[in-house]
Amino acid sequence: MRPSGMLRKRRMYRGLFDRGIWFFSIYQEIQLESVAVNVNIQDFVADVESKLFFRNKQQVSEEIMFVFPVDPDTVVYTFYATMGDTRIEAMLWDKEEAQKLHKATSGMENLRYLQDQPDIWGPVFACFLGTLPPNRDVAINLCYIQELPLHTDGAALFCWSRYLLPQHTCFNWQISEDEILENLHFRICLQSACGVSHVDINSSHTPLQYTAPDQTSAEVSLKSTPWHFDDLQLLVYYKGPHNLSAVVESRDPKAAPGSLLGDPVVMVTLKPSIPEVVPSTGQLGEFLFLIDCSLFQDAQNTLLFLLKSLPVGCYFNIYSFGATFKAFYPQSVEYTQESMDNAVRRLSSICPDLGGCDLLGLLKTIYSTPLLHEHPRQLFIFIQRKVSSEEEAIMAEVHRYRDDQRCFCFPVNSCDSFNLCQAISLETKGECVCIHSKLDMTSEAVKCLQQALKPLASEISLHWDLPPGLEVTMIRKAPESIFQGHQSIIYAQIHGQAQDPEADVAAVTLKYLVGSQSFDYTLRFSLLPSADDRLPVHRMAMMHLLWKLSRDGTSRSEKDIWQNAVTFSLSLGVQSPFTSSIAVRMELMDTWHHDSLPLDSPMLLPPSHNLVPCQLLWCGFRPVWFNSTKFWMVQKFQFCLEMLHPKASDAVVLTKLSSPRKEQESPPEELVMEEPPPFHISWDWKISPLSTRLCDFSSLRAVVALQKANGSWDLTSALTSALGLSKAEVKGQRPSKHVKPTAWATVLALVWLHRYKWRVSWSELLEAKSCRWLRDQTEIHLDECLEAANSLLGCLVEPISFRM
Repeated sequence: MRPSGMLRKRRMYRGLFDRGIWFFSIYQEIQLESVAVNVNIQDFVADVESKLFFRNKQQVSEEIMFVFPVDPDTVVYTFYATMGDTRIEAMLWDKEEAQKLHKATSGMENLRYLQDQPDIWGPVFACFLGTLPPNRDVAINLCYIQELPLHTDGAALFCWSRYLLPQHTCFNWQISEDEILENLHFRICLQSACGVSHVDINSSHTPLQYTAPDQTSAEVSLKSTPWHFDDLQLLVYYKGPHNLSAVVESRDPKAAPGSLLGDPVVMVTLKPSIPEVVPSTGQLGEFLFLIDCSLFQDAQNTLLFLLKSLPVGCYFNIYSFGATFKAFYPQSVEYTQESMDNAVRRLSSICPDLGGCDLLGLLKTIYSTPLLHEHPRQLFIFIQRKVSSEEEAIMAEVHRYRDDQRCFCFPVNSCDSFNLCQAISLETKGECVCIHSKLDMTSEAVKCLQQALKPLASEISLHWDLPPGLEVTMIRKAPESIFQGHQSIIYAQIHGQAQDPEADVAAVTLKYLVGSQSFDYTLRFSLLPSADDRLPVHRMAMMHLLWKLSRDGTSRSEKDIWQNAVTFSLSLGVQSPFTSSIAVRMELMDTWHHDSLPLDSPMLLPPSHNLVPCQLLWCGFRPVWFNSTKFWMVQKFQFCLEMLHPKASDAVVLTKLSSPRKEQESPPEELVMEEPPPFHISWDWKISPLSTRLCDFSSLRAVVALQKANGSWDLTSALTSALGLSKAEVKGQRPSKHVKPTAWATVLALVWLHRYKWRVSWSELLEAKSCRWLRDQTEIHLDECLEAANSLLGCLVEPISFRM
């Protein structure tokens, strides 16, 4: 493979941009007429080889540009376009050499125009293809490798954009199956040492045909495109346990032994089985709340519920950011009654900052602090302002530490940073929720905290058992923790010479903790590697190695390391921070001579008039991202973007964006208490009239503010007032003198909160923490307390409601 190729994929919105007018259309003037796609899937890696045929249906020539987004989960290693007798091929060069070639290339203004558009965001690869005459075709050849995401039911999920399928097959009901198959050649090959169980495809397809007696490989082909113009979605289910799987790929016979290409590479997929257990103290996590000062008055209410919902024993900190940033504590502190009270008191003392938005500086400060052992780091980011022009630098930092954190982002309404928030959450496998009201903010933040508090696998380690003479070198190490419902793919180089030539079996053991429980799984796998000329596993391993070299600060002063990185990048066509792309226009009669040249031949450098604008760019973006590989044709001044399969959380965001909630401001209510609560701010919330009738939010906030860090309540006049009771009523209904006042107050508050549970879900974590506290108490006389509390509050709550 010559050093030609592109980058990766990205998640973007689809639409048509025409001279500043934004509208949506499924019809393209440059129409995709037929596709030929071969997909090879090994466990959770897909190797895709595609050929796309576009035709200019206009009666005038069109200047066209091929644009596709990129991200760290996909490696695109081949791209070339053929128009008549002309071929335009993207190639990789040392970055400094490529920059010189860019200066000598005419037409670079086309890429600068693309870069200035606000409707495309993030890193994109663009190649200007020139003019396509009327009724003429352009063929795009595209090859890429992608790590597949894990579906919620454990399947490997592969997607293909509906806009990269022939359009007429979706709308012409009279077209025959033969005509469909004439324009649609979509073949999928599956392989796994665990065995292929079955597939689920949202399209008509041939029966699954096994190509090996042990059912470790199979094939399936599409017979039609998906109904209703949907994206193609393929779910691959494998046999056996799903905790551990391995794929060994053979070396490149042309490479020297000992190098990455000259040795086999093993890809191991880690999918820990995480039971539903309550983590023990000391394994609860580090929770960091980052608040944009411009919305701090609104976020105070949310922070109160979040702080009260945290479990004792975790670590937390609160940061406010604007033109500068401040932290409540120099470093994260353990969650105790004292630290919680101090944080709650300080919520109302922070002044709004309407200056800049230094999120980059704040993230760098956070990432520079060491991780707390056995406390996975999770960030909650509330933001309203635009982050100037630092999006690229922010994403570089987030990507660098993506295995050490998970981010939940809450952009307010249609703020300019919504796209950045989506990118951060997707990169760290978190969630992004658009906030439309203050009630939304609290509700969605508490839901995300519930997700963040779920059990996870920690202290992950891998132990290898290889035949004597063989060793492994980790290319991408296993993360310290894996969250529930997620997986991690690691790569290792196998080098050395086995003492026993017939030894062809190795083993790897995965060990981890869930709470205080320890788990270990051992997988025995064959060292007889699969042979694939395209080396998909090596390419993915190479990508991670190159990013590691970049993150470790490799510079040109370290000439050997730098040169090796450039050589690695060029050898497999894997773009990296050390290389850049340039496209070359050549006549088809000259391509045979080009193919025969060695990689380092100076003959590869063409005359400047044959250079074509082709570069990795950082652009603006329209605010919705989706997780799927996608590429598209773009006409000059008409950017055809596409929307792929939304995850559940993205669908919720879209629903909210399309159906904004009607809000009205409720009059503030006076909260009169005999003694002031420990937390008092201006509660100016916008809520709907229906919600106002369903719940007294002033009382709810007051009750929550009085809860202690361990989940209990003290029996005070402030609590009785918030519950709408008098001292005499509370004292007269107390079951017996043997019931401690704190236990009695806690049961009262729990029953009162439970009354609103079906209306407001924010209190679930508060209730759970209170129930844990009650279970640890002795002689609380729960039945008597519940009966008395039900009578006093007019409720009917059973012990089973609290799982007690």
